[in-house]
Amino acid sequence: MNERVLKVLEFHKVRKELAKHASCSLGKERAEALHPSSDFETVKEWHAQTDEAATVVRKKGHVPMGGVSDIRPHVKRAEIGGGLNPQELSQIAQTIYGGQQIKRFIEPLAEEEIEIPFLLQLADQIHGLVELRRQIEQCIDEQGDVSDSASHALGSIRRNRRSTEARVRDKLSQMTKSSSTQKMLSDTIITIRNDRFVLPVKQEYRQSIGGLVHDQSSSGQTLFIEPQAVVGMNNELRELRLKEKEEVDRILRELSAEVALHTADLLENVETLAHFDFLFAKAFYGEAIKGSRPALDPNGYAVIKKARHPLLPYNEAIPSDIELGGDVHTMVITGPNTGGKTVTLKTFGLISLMGQSGLYIPAQDGSTIAVFENVYADIGDEQSIEQSLSTFSSHMTQIVDILKHVGTQSLVLFDELGAGTDPQEGAALAMAILDEVHKKGAHTIATTHYPELKAYGYNREGVINASVEFNTDTLKPTYRLLIGVPGRSNAFDISRRLGLAESIVSQASEQVGTESHKVNNMILSLEEARKKAEEDRNRAEERLQEVQELQRSLETELQDFQEEREVMFQKAEEKAEKSLAKAKAEAEEILQSLREMQNRAGHGVKDHELIEAKKRLEEASPKLAGGNKKAVKKPRHQNLQVGDEVKHLTFGQHGHIINKRSEDEYEVQLGVLKMKVSKADLLYISRPEPIETKPIATVRGRGPSIKTELDLRGERYEDALQRLEKYLDEAMLAGYPLVTIIHGKGTGALRKGVQQYAKNHRAVTKTRSGEAGEGGSGVTIFELK
Repeated sequence: MNERVLKVLEFHKVRKELAKHASCSLGKERAEALHPSSDFETVKEWHAQTDEAATVVRKKGHVPMGGVSDIRPHVKRAEIGGGLNPQELSQIAQTIYGGQQIKRFIEPLAEEEIEIPFLLQLADQIHGLVELRRQIEQCIDEQGDVSDSASHALGSIRRNRRSTEARVRDKLSQMTKSSSTQKMLSDTIITIRNDRFVLPVKQEYRQSIGGLVHDQSSSGQTLFIEPQAVVGMNNELRELRLKEKEEVDRILRELSAEVALHTADLLENVETLAHFDFLFAKAFYGEAIKGSRPALDPNGYAVIKKARHPLLPYNEAIPSDIELGGDVHTMVITGPNTGGKTVTLKTFGLISLMGQSGLYIPAQDGSTIAVFENVYADIGDEQSIEQSLSTFSSHMTQIVDILKHVGTQSLVLFDELGAGTDPQEGAALAMAILDEVHKKGAHTIATTHYPELKAYGYNREGVINASVEFNTDTLKPTYRLLIGVPGRSNAFDISRRLGLAESIVSQASEQVGTESHKVNNMILSLEEARKKAEEDRNRAEERLQEVQELQRSLETELQDFQEEREVMFQKAEEKAEKSLAKAKAEAEEILQSLREMQNRAGHGVKDHELIEAKKRLEEASPKLAGGNKKAVKKPRHQNLQVGDEVKHLTFGQHGHIINKRSEDEYEVQLGVLKMKVSKADLLYISRPEPIETKPIATVRGRGPSIKTELDLRGERYEDALQRLEKYLDEAMLAGYPLVTIIHGKGTGALRKGVQQYAKNHRAVTKTRSGEAGEGGSGVTIFELK
């Protein structure tokens, strides 16, 4: 891709925004060097990688990329024998730890059935280097200093050094506290000069203190003297410091040599971690712009739904549907200045570059992009004072260069084509240039305000007109792109609304040619037709929303009814169990009483005692509702038909028969419920007279209109589960015992998601994969309650 085009379309700003989402300098470096690819397979692979990273971000919300640094300079210096300082070694250890962290984060995701083959392969390339990290961390502390535990000798030297320092300080502290010495000091403090402990002594007491002078103040009134009493201890301290430095240098040399032994593994880790950071930066950037993964079309067809410019605030960008390719290779956008033509042009070009860089695009799901070999753009005022070129000359220079290189796999963007010269000549040149580019098979979008180009798309095959909408009531553009409708002049309408006299407007209108009036009237008619179609569509969407709300309400009522019925059944069962238990206890008590009467020595059971016991047994029987009523033979009608009004004898509800399942079983609609009812449980009420009715459209998902199979192939994962949830509710309302879910074979992710969802759904009792004649592993059969 031409770097000038990337700059014109502001792709460098997208790279900067992308770099903000990187966690370390490695990812930022790759983000800022991102360049679109013109190879279809490469772009396809990039999008697969970005999608895996986006899946992880969506599932986990974070990625542990902390502590990673660009350690390549340190490793390469160690490789050629150079020594590393403690801070550099500490960065190497932290980067090794960062690699271990991301490896531990990624690998368990495979067990959660998250499909991320590339990320797993990338994690497998990270070398653990556990021993090297342990050695560095044992010698270097968290502050980046060599720790006392780095070696036994270093620990011993530092203990002696600290002990000697304490003795020196104690000796000097005694001197500062002495009344005879205090008057000689400029300040009662102990300080250091040339790595030796000294006292600040007044100039006049130099001979009284005695010792070595190491420094003096800027005024010369204070001398920094090392008293003779501590000279020996300072010498000892200096020797200990030299030994400490030698031991620290030895430890650092050994660690640097150990790093050199692992140069290849460390550099490979850096490259792998850089790629991880770059991919997750792509994922987080896609989330920030509310982007989506586009489909890729190998034949140059692009349809971008609700496209937004990525550099504009989300709430300010007006989404537009842009379609190019297939039967239409050239789009001419007309309309007033500041109406949004250039923004639309740049949006399409920039989204194409983003898509070819493996980035999510700021558009609705289901968008498709083409992979162009080259993108050419002539946008903005590129007048050059140094070259003494006018605006027109500058544009024409760019156009000449474009025409030399353009081909069938090119995208060409012209902004205000033919501007900067005589309008009549400019319009003629614009049409000739568009013809030439179109003849070469390139995909082209051009903006213009020339009225002659409004009819350009009507008499040329493969060309379509478009315009940006202008609201004459508010006198402001709406920035909406209207495909198939050329822009019309709004000068007269705007002038009237701003208060220009009607006589002046009428006089101006008379000077405009008849053909121009016809064109404007035609455009006005097209706009009115479009607005009416849009209003009809909005009303249809509102009606659909009402129907969906009604469906949700009925589903809620059905669920509440079922839950209430289950509670009532449970209470009835509990009550029956209590009554039965009580009856059993009373019966046992009566039987025990009878046994006692029989066992009485020499005493027979009297008649009135037996009668009383029998009465008690009868009273002990549980009293069920309706138990004291005589059984009523349920009446039924011998010739029940579909449409008959009937009464359900068990529930006492009225309904009507909607289907005859067999001689002894019917399907009955009771309110919002459909039930299978035995013929013996139905009471015939009436049969309506047949009347002529006009067929009405059934609501999708209601009654018999719902199919027994659902095809989810090609759906995104989240959209597929939403459709599945709605479909199961509708299938349950329709009373289907068995439904088929078609998910295809593919990577298996959708199949696993569908089957996992079924395990947690209250209506699904059993699932199985399809047989050979049913679709095999590409379908799953659900058995419903």
